[in-house]
Amino acid sequence: MKIAFFTESNYIGHVPRTLNDMRTDLAWVCALKASHIPLGHPIDESYDLGIVVIPKKNIQQLIQVDYISQIRKSCSRLATMQEGPHWYFQDYPLNHQAWFYNILMEMDFLFVHNEIDKKYYSGLTGKTCHVMPSLMIEDTLKDLPEPKRENVMIGGNFCHWYGGFDSYIVAQEFEEKVYIPSMGRKIEGEERMENLNHLPYMNWTEWIKTLNKFKYGVHLMRTHAAGTFALNCAYLGIPCIGYEGLDTQEICHSECTVELGNIVQAKQIAEKLRKDEEFYLYCSNKTKEKYKTFYHENKFKLTWNSRL
Repeated sequence: MKIAFFTESNYIGHVPRTLNDMRTDLAWVCALKASHIPLGHPIDESYDLGIVVIPKKNIQQLIQVDYISQIRKSCSRLATMQEGPHWYFQDYPLNHQAWFYNILMEMDFLFVHNEIDKKYYSGLTGKTCHVMPSLMIEDTLKDLPEPKRENVMIGGNFCHWYGGFDSYIVAQEFEEKVYIPSMGRKIEGEERMENLNHLPYMNWTEWIKTLNKFKYGVHLMRTHAAGTFALNCAYLGIPCIGYEGLDTQEICHSECTVELGNIVQAKQIAEKLRKDEEFYLYCSNKTKEKYKTFYHENKFKLTWNSRL
């Protein structure tokens, strides 16, 4: 099957397996041996399937051009791939919300992040929806060292999108140093938080190699999207405390998953991971097994081929 992804990114062509900045969106293109074409760029070939990732920004500019009609001319079938949480478009002005919905209704089917998103978009549009699991291409991660793991990594900055404050509070229960990645929604003043150490911006391979040094993960993120932090932790065997509703969290870290807002239970799990070595090792080994069973690239390809 000849596949093309259409997104706001400005690269053209295929994604090599040795790419150091292999985010999930790039991993999909790579694993499917698909082509990538920026939205609005001329399309010189025909494809069996076109997958459109609708951008979250610059909507007023996007509305001016009928990109979907242009893409449809070159693709036998057309689908969207969810970008961000399923509710984000409802923060748009009403005409932009209608524009987003109309694009969904032009699709043959939809790809989504999580089972809960599948239920949402199926109900919203009446169309067939498939979960496209988050994915890691492991080629740049061969022979990772077995470090002496210590400290806590929380998964996102101090804003509603990432829920960093929830994660920070729970992370204190481990009585270890707490670290946090620098991300696009980093807010002013985070550096002044006690026992919070910011990592510099880094590419994906550097991130995984850095995360490999940590013992615990906490990502109490209310925004359910691709779930890459929980997935990265699972690949490395790092137990990650997180909220339910996110497939990578619920599947790979079932013993460390709590209902939305249940900080009490999250603290209890943190204390148990810290004090009960047997429980920690169980969670660590189990999450690596779950990654291999549900999220390895081979599983991704089998799932893809069975659906399409």
